[in-house]
Amino acid sequence: MGKGGALSEGVLKNIILSYTYVAIWIFLSFTVIVYNKFILDRKMYNWPFPISLTMIHMGFCSSLAYILVTILQVVEPVQMTRDVYLKSVVPIGLLYSISLWLSNSAYIYLSVSFIQMLKALMPVAVYSIGVLFKKEPFKSQTMSNMLSISFGVAIAAYGEAKFNAWGVMLQLGAVVFEATRLVLIQILMTSKGITFNPITSLYYVAPCCLVFLSVPWMVVELPVLRETSSFQFDFVVFGTNSFCAFALNLAVFLLVGKTSALTMNVAGVVKDWLLIAFSWSVIKNTVTLINLFGYGIAFLGVAYYNHAKLQALKAKDAENKPVEEVGKLLEESRELDGSRKNESSG
Repeated sequence: MGKGGALSEGVLKNIILSYTYVAIWIFLSFTVIVYNKFILDRKMYNWPFPISLTMIHMGFCSSLAYILVTILQVVEPVQMTRDVYLKSVVPIGLLYSISLWLSNSAYIYLSVSFIQMLKALMPVAVYSIGVLFKKEPFKSQTMSNMLSISFGVAIAAYGEAKFNAWGVMLQLGAVVFEATRLVLIQILMTSKGITFNPITSLYYVAPCCLVFLSVPWMVVELPVLRETSSFQFDFVVFGTNSFCAFALNLAVFLLVGKTSALTMNVAGVVKDWLLIAFSWSVIKNTVTLINLFGYGIAFLGVAYYNHAKLQALKAKDAENKPVEEVGKLLEESRELDGSRKNESSG
């Protein structure tokens, strides 16, 4: 087979691998969301203890991350000083623990489909907090797009058959804390040259989350769990649930590492629509036409936002290229001058 055939095989292999990574991420993300709903919902497994469930996840993920980083040395640990850990990792761990607590709590009160619709507000929260912290420039066009997303989610909320104000507040709180965490990662870590992949992130952040969650757990859930003497810890249910949560982090590592963050965003949209369809057809949650109409508006706004971000990144790369080329030419010129001087002195 010629070179063209070999190239085609290589391209085909890369395409198949990319789709495989996307499929694995969608499957695991889908599984974790539905599994958490199953455990926490009072009409299903009936174990409404979101802090306890999050702590089980964090304990499991901390242990496996420690084995992978320290014992098996699958990934290199980040150079971390005590000062950086306390000033950068700890605040991010606090925000992450609150975000997980609130988002898992929302599963008790809201349907899977409606939660996915509310999550469409994430770009709005990230952009607004980015502007507040001066990490994003204020643009009237972008803000108009954010308002259109918010308007779409508001319509979806209006059309929700089983609207629960407390559940909505919990999910919106989770979105705000998660958006703040993402912006703080840029401010406290990326600006200092510290980058985590999902495994090293769990290695440093998960133990921190476990400590923070233990405080509300002792006050809110431990007394209730003590009274529930009939409860027996199900190692199969909680073990497989925690393993899925950890595997999801590995899938993120593979998906972003082998494809791109944009691919993950597109895959996320596919996953959201699948979850809405699953919630309606299998779990039998009510999804109204007003729900879908509102989410459709929000979806278009999010798609436009992702497109605009991609175009901005392309423009930035195009600007950097000529500078890099000039730098390379100057370097080559210096090397040439240096070799000429050596020749003349020889």
